[in-house]
Amino acid sequence: MRETNQEYSTVTEYIVRLLNISIFFSLAHSAAVLNFSIPLNSLPSAHSILVYFCSALALPMLPRFESRSPWHQPSVASHVVHLAAALGVIIGVGVFFVSITQQNQSLSVSWVATWYLLSLLGLSALSFVMRVVMQALRHYRLNQRRVIIVGYGPNGKELHKRAQHHHAVSYKVCAVYDSLSFPLTEPGIEVIRNIEQLPAVIQKHHVNEVWITLPLNESSKLRQLHYLLRNSLVDIRWVPDTSSMSLLSNQAGDLLGMPTVELNCPQVHDVHGLAKELFDRVFALCVLLILTPLFILIAIAIKSSSRGPIFFSQPRLGLNGQIFHVYKFRSMRIHQEAHNNVTQATRDDPRITPIGKLLRRTSLDELPQFLNVLKGDMSVVGPRPHALPHNDLYKDKLIMYMQRHRVKPGITGWAQINGFRGETDTREKMARRVAYDLHYIKHWSFWMDVKIILWTAFKGWTDRNAF
Repeated sequence: MRETNQEYSTVTEYIVRLLNISIFFSLAHSAAVLNFSIPLNSLPSAHSILVYFCSALALPMLPRFESRSPWHQPSVASHVVHLAAALGVIIGVGVFFVSITQQNQSLSVSWVATWYLLSLLGLSALSFVMRVVMQALRHYRLNQRRVIIVGYGPNGKELHKRAQHHHAVSYKVCAVYDSLSFPLTEPGIEVIRNIEQLPAVIQKHHVNEVWITLPLNESSKLRQLHYLLRNSLVDIRWVPDTSSMSLLSNQAGDLLGMPTVELNCPQVHDVHGLAKELFDRVFALCVLLILTPLFILIAIAIKSSSRGPIFFSQPRLGLNGQIFHVYKFRSMRIHQEAHNNVTQATRDDPRITPIGKLLRRTSLDELPQFLNVLKGDMSVVGPRPHALPHNDLYKDKLIMYMQRHRVKPGITGWAQINGFRGETDTREKMARRVAYDLHYIKHWSFWMDVKIILWTAFKGWTDRNAF
């Protein structure tokens, strides 16, 4: 039997997408028959416009709500929840579009609801069928690819684990090359100690693919591999061990027509970050306009409780280390730090005024930073900006500390909603906060920002660590 080629999973993905759209489109007609016993084209034209618009929108949108790890199959419940959210967004946007463009017509609410429910059931059923089919193919090894992994360090072991759990194509690791003498505990896998044996092992196991996962310190073997594999008719894939370099990204890119691996380019810097930039400015302007009365009340309270200015300003590091001045409502009495040090506020700090204690406890002292967002110095969501002496203190103690400045600092962030806010008086506390900041930078998405903002709005203003 002819073995499945390398494009198997890609072809399968496109087939599933087309089936999804076909079912989604067809069930709109079924909903019309169930509700009114008439075909869809007999209803007002707004209904057909909605169906065509939503079907076109579903093609790029549905995959965005799927699991981001194709090597790990999500649970049925998780898949149904993501599908329900996707259909809700798609149909919701469609209804909004039709309500604007077809103001002289009204949509049937019962038809829309029936279409949504039928689509959820139909697409869930298709997903279940495809899951069963893929499991059957794996069981009978009809789409199996035999693989040799060259380099069995952490990167090679991680790739092996993912191959074992891949739900589209069945990968069988037949052999691994490991120049070290550590025994391999996986049964049925040949261990190659001499790289010269590689061509013979490829023929012995009828291998389809060779995955090269050598660490950077063994990159000199790549030329030798190129020579050894010159007559081997197999797919050769190089998976450089960029994860061990602890940088912000490892995406493939293009530089002047030449392939590159982007090791330190956050996703927020690409075209998707334009949505974040626009959202920040609009959101900050709306907040400042809505909260103007509250600003006035806080200003009066600050002036009446202690002498000094209403606002507190301090230099911080912004995007790519550029210095800017962050704004806050003043919460401390006027004082002079010894030797120009910056001492973090502590619980029951005597420098904090009574109104300042309330402001800090509720995070209302941070509100003027929306002015920084409007100016473009900060973002609504991002790593919190630290005082300059703290940057000098930790940049040599924590290896990735300064990488948090590869994006704009934020009013709230992933670390803050996970409980890492307030005083960072130990190296361990700062390390954990930085780890959350780097996780945010690596995995940023616009929807992640929305989640953080919503969490902050409902739960994030007060915290036991805020003082």
